[in-house]
Amino acid sequence: MLLTHGARAVLWKAKSRKTPDRLRSWALHLEQTRGHNKAAIALANKLARIVWAVWRRDVEFTEQAPIAA
Repeated sequence: MLLTHGARAVLWKAKSRKTPDRLRSWALHLEQTRGHNKAAIALANKLARIVWAVWRRDVEFTEQAPIAA
């Protein structure tokens, strides 16, 4: 539930960024094509996978640069 709430917050805040990073760009594109609720759940799933990978590998998360258009 907390990941879903966090994903909804990320989607909401991503709309106000001038240049969203790769994760936010992906989520915004998904929101436009599939709808807000499906995008939020997909983003929550992706966040869970990122959290697990960071924890499992014992590394710090590094944000990737935006994809050049």
